[in-house]
Amino acid sequence: MTKLLDGITGPADLKRLSPEELVKLSSEIRELIIDTVSDVGGHLASSLGAVEIAVALQYVLDTPEDKIIWDVGHQAYAHKIITGRKDEFRTLRQFGGMSGFPKPSESAFDAFIAGHSSTSISAALGMAAARDLAGKKNAVVAVIGDGSLTAGLAFEGLNQAGHLKKNLIVVLNDNEMSISKNVGALSQFLSRKLTGRFATNLKKDVENFIKSIPRIGHRLLDMARKAEDSIITLLTPGMLFEGLGFHYIGPIDGHDLNALVTVLKDVSALEGPVLLHVLTTKGKGYLPAEADPAAFHGVGPFIKETGKPKKASRQSYTNVFSDALLEIAGEDRRVVAITAAMPEGTGLARFAERHPERFFDVGIAEQHALTFAAGLAKEGFVPVTAIYSTFLQRAYDQVFHDVCLQNLPVVIAIDRAGIVGQDGPTHHGLFDISFLRHIPNMIVAAPKDEDELRHLLYSAVRYGSPVALRYPRGVCVGADMTGPMKFIPPGQAEVLKEGKDAVVLALGTMLHPALEAAAALEKSGINAGVVNCRFAKPLDADCILKAASGAGCVVTVEENALQGGFGAAVMELLEERGVQVPLKRVGVPDEFIEHGGQDELRARVGLDATGIEKAVRELVALNKKMKMAF
Repeated sequence: MTKLLDGITGPADLKRLSPEELVKLSSEIRELIIDTVSDVGGHLASSLGAVEIAVALQYVLDTPEDKIIWDVGHQAYAHKIITGRKDEFRTLRQFGGMSGFPKPSESAFDAFIAGHSSTSISAALGMAAARDLAGKKNAVVAVIGDGSLTAGLAFEGLNQAGHLKKNLIVVLNDNEMSISKNVGALSQFLSRKLTGRFATNLKKDVENFIKSIPRIGHRLLDMARKAEDSIITLLTPGMLFEGLGFHYIGPIDGHDLNALVTVLKDVSALEGPVLLHVLTTKGKGYLPAEADPAAFHGVGPFIKETGKPKKASRQSYTNVFSDALLEIAGEDRRVVAITAAMPEGTGLARFAERHPERFFDVGIAEQHALTFAAGLAKEGFVPVTAIYSTFLQRAYDQVFHDVCLQNLPVVIAIDRAGIVGQDGPTHHGLFDISFLRHIPNMIVAAPKDEDELRHLLYSAVRYGSPVALRYPRGVCVGADMTGPMKFIPPGQAEVLKEGKDAVVLALGTMLHPALEAAAALEKSGINAGVVNCRFAKPLDADCILKAASGAGCVVTVEENALQGGFGAAVMELLEERGVQVPLKRVGVPDEFIEHGGQDELRARVGLDATGIEKAVRELVALNKKMKMAF
């Protein structure tokens, strides 16, 4: 059976469709999204909720001349499908395939990269200002979720847009969620649906009542309609956005294509900034995702008919962190937990249930999270702030100024450190060692496995200083966790294998591949030692210097950028102590790593047993050649 989607090669094809056909097309797009994500994984619920928005925008606008800036690509799958990429869609997030986020290098229709939230309004305003400076007339539209409005950057953009009065449309996609349920006073304000679903029914009831009044009903109805706009502005979120200098329109049903198309055509003719408030359902069209949108935010392959994962999930580092923190907090009432809108993703949901008075979800506001944690720490508590590595980048100044400068005991639990896989360059956690290691008072640690994660977390809350504890995305290695948690002094490394030809200094996730490499090297006559360094700062100087002097050459291995990372710290130590030994650093090169499977990507940059073995062989051979030369 021929589908309408078969004939869509780009936005121009949409404009030939009737309103009824647009509705049918939206259903076909949803079907393709569900089929693909169930097969390869991806971000499901958000994109299902934004299908009609994507269709209506492309139907009304003339892209790519008109610009659509999506806030976080979670909601942009339909956009990708109808902008000439439907045939590639089944390669979603696979190595060499389509990115899961808008990516300008992938398509001219992707106006701006969108992997982190709350950037769309600022970027769109910049594009609108550039348009006016260039004397152009194209439209600029930002599509932002209500969850993303909890970030300060979104309000900085709104504030400037209202001041500049540029022609700009902001579509507020309101589904009452970010990844998890929204928190905060703003989201409560937006949820006053006096003009939403409740208001729609109320309005109809009032109109029918007024019409029923003999003789004067129709005249009263005309008067009521004239007053409607001012009442809406007074009693709804319109008051906030009108105060910021925007024309506020809505809320309207984000799944009613006729209404969306009509309103978008109307607001496109308005002068100045416009905010169009659209109500959508996250997970729309797939019942399991509608019932539990948080669970279907980012998913692996699943059985389409049931929504159940195709593979049984194994213990993850995030779960181990969650269990350990619960145990620690049960014994120490100073311990509190903080998340930036991701209680499920960071493993803090169970902490929130067990200790609600000691749990704080600050919304998508990583900067606030760290300063808030500093305030708690200043008053005697030990805040554990769980944030993905890639999002911690947004709070660098707060780590420096509010936490480290005052030497406050804030524990930053850095989830998704290292290569994360299919989310790609916007989400790889490859820079945290580099941007944290140089700040005074900061301790930076990385466990070799899930059991050591428990011990390091237990230790971190007792150090009395800022601690960054980084651990990877994904399943654990299967270490024994039956013993009690124990204290590990800051900087203490452990020698797991002595070596006379070389020593591998491994950090965190790289310890087990290093042991595999050492075993393979042993079979070919190369005796390589392995040290579990545990800490990028402070270094165990005595252990490292002794191992380096005994082996004669050193290989450092880390799942972080080489610039300013763990290997650089070892080089600095050797230089400071006047120890001259051949050294080779293995880590992530000076480039952005694309999306793909974690193991696949690690192998490509030499961060697996084979890559480590190769690095050791090359360095040992070079060392022998240098000795022979002398």
